[in-house]
Amino acid sequence: MNVIEFPGLWGLKFYVNRSFPVFGIDIYWYGVIIAAGFLLAVLLGLKDSRKFGFESENIIDLVLFAAPVAIICARLYYVVFNFDLYRDNLLNILNTREGGLAILGGLIGALGTACIYARVKKIPLMKLFDFAMPYFALAQAIGRWGNFVNQEAFGTNTTLPWGMTGNEIRDYLSREQFNLTEHNIFVNPNIPVHPTFLYESLWDLGVFLILIWYRKRKKSDGEVFFLYMVLYGLGRSWIEGLRTDSLWLGNLRVSQVLSVVFVIFFGTIFVLRRRKIALSLSENVAVGTSEYGSVLEKLKEEDRAHDTDSDGAAVEIENPGDARAENKGTAEDGRDESPTDFTGNEGEHGPDEDNKYSS
Repeated sequence: MNVIEFPGLWGLKFYVNRSFPVFGIDIYWYGVIIAAGFLLAVLLGLKDSRKFGFESENIIDLVLFAAPVAIICARLYYVVFNFDLYRDNLLNILNTREGGLAILGGLIGALGTACIYARVKKIPLMKLFDFAMPYFALAQAIGRWGNFVNQEAFGTNTTLPWGMTGNEIRDYLSREQFNLTEHNIFVNPNIPVHPTFLYESLWDLGVFLILIWYRKRKKSDGEVFFLYMVLYGLGRSWIEGLRTDSLWLGNLRVSQVLSVVFVIFFGTIFVLRRRKIALSLSENVAVGTSEYGSVLEKLKEEDRAHDTDSDGAAVEIENPGDARAENKGTAEDGRDESPTDFTGNEGEHGPDEDNKYSS
């Protein structure tokens, strides 16, 4: 029975075992917790798949391919940078029941599998990534609690009230104290440490909520995926800097360096794509405004032409009236005895027609 303590939180203690027996077989909580997070992510993905244009059968097939590949890659990533632990017993590489999975390796394996699957099935890759990444972040948030049970993925000493300690934490720090000093990490096994597994779990939960919110507001395919890589990279880069069990390449923390690369690379892509979309929208607005202006100008010209025609018609109407008045005047003076018709034009009638009108 292991003990995990939080001395600054009213002396809170948890008594946990790494495993529990089922029919004589030890089942490790680490694997159960990771499987629970994975299962919840898959179920939520299946629930929402049709709303985003994906068939549930394709999601299930992808999971069946990606899950084992992700586990293998997560293990290989861990083993490559901790090979001294397995040099004398290579078969122990296959033993993942007590931990030793690197999430970044699993991420790389899952994304690679998805790329191949999307190409074969002719599914839009970026659209698929945008759909899947929120659930991946949720699975990470849950899976991190496997580190709590194993008393791993913790940080350096802290005096914060939520600092944790435990029998296995103290044993690890005592055992690795010399190796840590080679990387300028100085620890006291008897002082509580940062619960970095908790930091990352809460961070991943926040990333999940942000991605779910943003997924409905994205401007183009790929934005949710790029945002995940940036947000996860930001969190992992500073949390990794606190940890005492980092994977090292010389004096560099491998996961921290990779996380920084994620932030810079995918952040640049995200910004450039957003600027391109904004520029395209502004050009469309400019074109639309120009076309609208030309239409208005054309309508104004038609109105002016119509007004001109109306003025001309008014002048023509006035002239016949003047002509009638003039004809009437000349008739009274006896200068022209020809009758005038109702249109105002002088008549061309003969004598008989004059008698008809006079009668």
